[in-house]
Amino acid sequence: MAKKSVATLQTGSKRLTKAIKMVKSDKTGAYTFKEAVMPPEMVSDWLNKK
Repeated sequence: MAKKSVATLQTGSKRLTKAIKMVKSDKTGAYTFKEAVMPPEMVSDWLNKK
């Protein structure tokens, strides 16, 4: 994993965070981006899991 990016979004009364993770493919060696929108408390868990 090469880069991590986190942006904070506010929609109505809920506070959400969009996290982007760059993941290297085992087959080809190419990098792909995984994106997810979640509560701020869950971001570090999501970034640390494979």
